[in-house]
Amino acid sequence: MPFLIQRLSRYLRLRLTGWRLPLAVALFVFLTSWLGMALLETAGSGVADPGTYWWYFLVTSATVGYGDVFPATVGGRIIGAYVIVGGIVTLTLLFTQLAGALQSIRGRRLRGVVPLDLSGHVVLLGYWPGRTERIVEELTAEGRFQVALCAWDDVPENPLPDQPAVHFVRGDLTHEDVMTRACVQRARTAVIDGRDDNETLAVAVAIDHANPDIHLVAALRDLGRRENLRYVNPGVQAVQWHMPFLLSEEATDPGITQVYNDLMSSRGHGNTYSMRVPAGFPHPSFGDCQTWFGRTFGATVLAARGDDGLVVSPSWDTPVPPGTTLYYVASERIDDGRLAAGR
Repeated sequence: MPFLIQRLSRYLRLRLTGWRLPLAVALFVFLTSWLGMALLETAGSGVADPGTYWWYFLVTSATVGYGDVFPATVGGRIIGAYVIVGGIVTLTLLFTQLAGALQSIRGRRLRGVVPLDLSGHVVLLGYWPGRTERIVEELTAEGRFQVALCAWDDVPENPLPDQPAVHFVRGDLTHEDVMTRACVQRARTAVIDGRDDNETLAVAVAIDHANPDIHLVAALRDLGRRENLRYVNPGVQAVQWHMPFLLSEEATDPGITQVYNDLMSSRGHGNTYSMRVPAGFPHPSFGDCQTWFGRTFGATVLAARGDDGLVVSPSWDTPVPPGTTLYYVASERIDDGRLAAGR
């Protein structure tokens, strides 16, 4: 049947492709079966009446068959069988087209050419096998954020297709089209993990143009280029490229990079020091030490190292026996005599 209709369409110079073919089959079967029913069926059955036949055709071609209207003659029943076959052919063609359309949409999404519809998400620009997977895992660990992963054209399709929280965009990362498809203008954070610092700077310019108020995080090989980035966006947070965990931490909790930089810089508001707990120390638990350091010196105890190794931010009831090493942050090193006295 579709073959005959295709030949007829070629003769009439009609293009029956895509969704047109099943619609043409349905229309052809409807008109020819109605004509046949009007010629072969008795007038008393009422099947061929204009107000009734569309309903009969619908339920018969869909193979539902309510039975409220049915042909009474042999010829009418043959036409009914013809309608059933035509309905099956039409539904097959429709489902084939639907499956093809869904597969086409899925394929386009995998290839990263479909515009996204996201808001309050994280845009990750740049793909490195293995490294990017770890960053994405940390970004999506708590289920708080959707991630728009943007990659250059050398990544042919979504490298993380099994992660529903990850959406893929492919193209020139410095182009406005990628910014639009990744919904940068509605994003919460943009993380740039470029192939080199010059590329990172170029991508930052594109992002700032699309959304000047976005929280921008960039990985740099040379932190000396940080000032160049700040010409583009004064609030940019630069992270050393070999510390990818900081990218995800800064993206999810803005300001953490500044905390790390302050702790690691001798020019910061505090340095990290250590002390060894002496015998007779009057603060037997980590909580007691934390309280005493804070009230007496304005310092913060970060970690303790005992027989079981280093524990960062242990529970306050953790025992601190003599010989334990405490690590604390203070504006300057506290006098060993005052620490030994514990008062």
